[in-house]
Amino acid sequence: MKKVLVTGGAGYIGSHVVRQLGSAGYDVVVYDNCSTGSRTSVLHGELIIGDLADTEHLYQVFAKHQFTTVVHFAASLSVPESVVRPLDYYANNTRNTLNLLRCCSVMNVNQIIFSSTAAVYGEVKENPVTESVPTQPINPYGRSKLMSEWLIQDYAAASSLRYVILRYFNVAGAEPGGRLGQISANATHLIAAAIDAALKRKSAMQIFGTDFPTPDGTGIRDYIHVEDLATAHLDALRYLEENGESQILNCGYGQGYSVRQVISRVKAISGVDFPVIETNRRPGDPACVTACADKISKVLGWQPKYNDLDKIVHTSLAWEMYREGLLQSSLNKPMLHGKITFTT
Repeated sequence: MKKVLVTGGAGYIGSHVVRQLGSAGYDVVVYDNCSTGSRTSVLHGELIIGDLADTEHLYQVFAKHQFTTVVHFAASLSVPESVVRPLDYYANNTRNTLNLLRCCSVMNVNQIIFSSTAAVYGEVKENPVTESVPTQPINPYGRSKLMSEWLIQDYAAASSLRYVILRYFNVAGAEPGGRLGQISANATHLIAAAIDAALKRKSAMQIFGTDFPTPDGTGIRDYIHVEDLATAHLDALRYLEENGESQILNCGYGQGYSVRQVISRVKAISGVDFPVIETNRRPGDPACVTACADKISKVLGWQPKYNDLDKIVHTSLAWEMYREGLLQSSLNKPMLHGKITFTT
């Protein structure tokens, strides 16, 4: 059986991919320091607690398991935090990718799928964004990821490594069966922050910038459901297993929603008209970024199933309500449409 290493597999996106890999019959090893991930989110395979900065431990894991492919998620991912703590981001995201590639080189692992980001594009002039658009990141998070992409590309040019680099747009949603979702305190992603306000975890939510050059003045983003994103990773793995050439691919739907539009849908689906505070822009936030996803569909045959903002919000809210004990303990009958009713 082919063995896959998933770094950061206890995290939000990684755990969804691990579940799908396990269901597809892959032998999975998760390597995660669990600084932001959760042991309980690893539903398949073996979890090894470790840090990519610990190269000795990493080499031991590679030597023991003889991986055929690495799926690399482990990273820090907050744009505002990266502006305040840039060196931490270059260390955790870029240096640790280098550590991982050195292990791949020594242990002859020649396939990697890399978790990148639309932040590598920066402030784009035209939307939707294609993979050929020049990369001009405007924050340390985006630059740390772009530098990791360069490391992978340069090493591949000098070796037999083949890669699929997936550039995520805004990831949200939860596994509709209620087994997995985002677990984080003080959520910064828009949908998660709005749900926090709807569930009274915070007194209000903030809109960072209402003077962007967009129809309603707030930033526009392309939101992709985490289950569709996870499926893209399995499609990428099968593509590499069939000797596909190295690729860089956008992961999004090609549909943008403004901050105000997202907040409106969270209010409608939750039934809670929570307070919203308008404040200044955050450093490093572009006005509008949406994906052109034509290439990933053509190259990988990727076919998303959850391309709907209400489905994304509904599964996110159902997951959070389940965690709060406000929804019945079983979500095996996923509720993807209509308003969620709180239990009493």
